[in-house]
Amino acid sequence: MQRDLSDYRKTYEKGDLSENSVSSDPMDLFRSWFQEIEAAAPEQENNAMSVSSIGLDGFPKTRVVLLKKFDSEGFIFYTNYNSEKGQALANDNRLCASFFWPALERQVIIKGRAVKIDEEVSDSYFSSRPKGSQLGAIASNQSEVVSSRQELDLKLQELTLEFENKTIKRPKNWGGYQISAMSIEFWQGRPNRMHDRLRYSLQKDKSWKLERLAP
Repeated sequence: MQRDLSDYRKTYEKGDLSENSVSSDPMDLFRSWFQEIEAAAPEQENNAMSVSSIGLDGFPKTRVVLLKKFDSEGFIFYTNYNSEKGQALANDNRLCASFFWPALERQVIIKGRAVKIDEEVSDSYFSSRPKGSQLGAIASNQSEVVSSRQELDLKLQELTLEFENKTIKRPKNWGGYQISAMSIEFWQGRPNRMHDRLRYSLQKDKSWKLERLAP
């Protein structure tokens, strides 16, 4: 069944982005934008980001993960290291991460490399998670084929009984990655599809080069 979506239209008029109004450090602008989207759309999962990697089959794959920390060093998310995503990054740690914040008509696109964070940091974050999420990380062999939903539910039930009134340690195959950015692009929707696009590129001396891109 065919659907024609050519009549979908939206006018972008909620802001602009000028070279003269931004910091020389892209993390300052990201921090400002994140605070603004939190204020504008607190009901949304604004830390949701799409992460694209090159799989072992040679195809790119994109999935949504949750950003859990960002600072001058990069962007941190957590996952199962044995998952399809983890295996892809072990083979080729280049990735692209992107945020889309429609409430403010903005995108952020980050290119960089993902490296595992220190185990102590992963331990600390894992211990802060709700117990159900901790058990879920153990119960699920992420990305592997399972026979049924019932198999997963039964495994979780068994673990819930096993770890009742016990502290749960982080499994070694679960932890964080830090994305060290090589370029960060900020996209602000504008009327007539003449969007503002500013790209920061990391230079050899660790400074950032700022350029405007055509929409």
